[in-house]
Amino acid sequence: MKHAHILTLLISVSTLAAYAQDIKEQEVKRIITTLAADDMEGRKTFEPGIEKAAQFLEKEYTQAGLQPLPGATSFRQAFHRFNTLPGPRQVHLGHNTIGPERVIMLGVAPSIDWNQNSDVDVKTIPASEQFYDYLRKLRDVRKNTLVWVDTAHTEDFNKYYQNLQQRGGRNLDSLASVVLVLRHAEDTDLKTWDVKASQQVTPLYLSNIVGMIKGKTKPEEYVIFSGHYDHLGIITPVGKDSIANGADDDASGVTAVVMLAKYYKQYPPARSLIFVAFTAEEIGGYGSRYFSQQQDPDKVIAMFNIEMIGKESKFGKNSAFITGYERSDFGKILEKNLENSIFHFYPDPYPEQNLFYRSDNATLAKQGVPAHTISTDQIDTDKLYHSVGDEVSSLDIKNITSTIQAIAVSARSIVAGTDTPARIEKMAN
Repeated sequence: MKHAHILTLLISVSTLAAYAQDIKEQEVKRIITTLAADDMEGRKTFEPGIEKAAQFLEKEYTQAGLQPLPGATSFRQAFHRFNTLPGPRQVHLGHNTIGPERVIMLGVAPSIDWNQNSDVDVKTIPASEQFYDYLRKLRDVRKNTLVWVDTAHTEDFNKYYQNLQQRGGRNLDSLASVVLVLRHAEDTDLKTWDVKASQQVTPLYLSNIVGMIKGKTKPEEYVIFSGHYDHLGIITPVGKDSIANGADDDASGVTAVVMLAKYYKQYPPARSLIFVAFTAEEIGGYGSRYFSQQQDPDKVIAMFNIEMIGKESKFGKNSAFITGYERSDFGKILEKNLENSIFHFYPDPYPEQNLFYRSDNATLAKQGVPAHTISTDQIDTDKLYHSVGDEVSSLDIKNITSTIQAIAVSARSIVAGTDTPARIEKMAN
């Protein structure tokens, strides 16, 4: 009986390797070692190290035979965030002049000049609303907006004002402009007004690295494989080491993306495949948010986001977990395709961490795409997370390789167009 069990395991292992024999341990080690090397300086967003990593990934995509997205001329999906510093601001309300200490300008326009006849929305934060809750709602406005703030919010308004005066705005998106004006009791005539304001705006360059393989028979249906290539950069030293190399987080996931690109190029898919290395995950998920906003979610069949697969999972070797497992049948499809393998996917064992909406799959998932993250990280006990100790020497390269092989095998029916995961319930705006 024991010999029969060993034979079954050997057959299971060989089955997985046979389907994904092009995914080799030596190549996995080469890529992850390059991305997590000290000369990448921790790949911090906006720093030289992440540019070096981007150039490396562009070369890997070229060698894999990928092509840019339709309409693009390179693998760089460039976009900007913005820093701002307040400048002069003034509001006239009827015959009264309101000084800059009662005016906050949000957005990234260098200057505005509005009056009651301008094409802007006018809103009010009443005393009954929470000031900061209302501010969060204003992040989603798509039209220039003037907001009268009730005097009941004076304390919160002043704190927010002082913070912006000292720090300015950081990493802002190019959304509509919003002007907040703190009303006083005597400000009763709101029919006639004008607003003039300006600020210093500094654009910040970012880029995702995106390539694709066009599908043979279903080119307008897309399957996405992704990871994030940024990390924390130089942090507080531990001994003589101050580089947060990010070998597991997330050089391991990006290595999987590159290896899967090379694998699927050898086996042309029915559906179009997009391979993306996101920037700026660590500072707000800006890369995945921008990428997702460029996609038609109805055409995205599934998203395999791969994050931190560098070590053995809570379930042991040859296993990984899927965030949001219960939200679609994505995981069940993957398990079905692995039925002759010893590798298994499990539901997320850390539901209290809310991982499903904490990674780069989140934006598309909120739009109904079966977009899930695959991971092996034991996040509740991982002492190397976001530390200088997250180095290649701490990883299990063999386990990473088997995980990538398992993703390649388990995705095959989705890639081939024979399985379509159920959609996730959309999140209300």
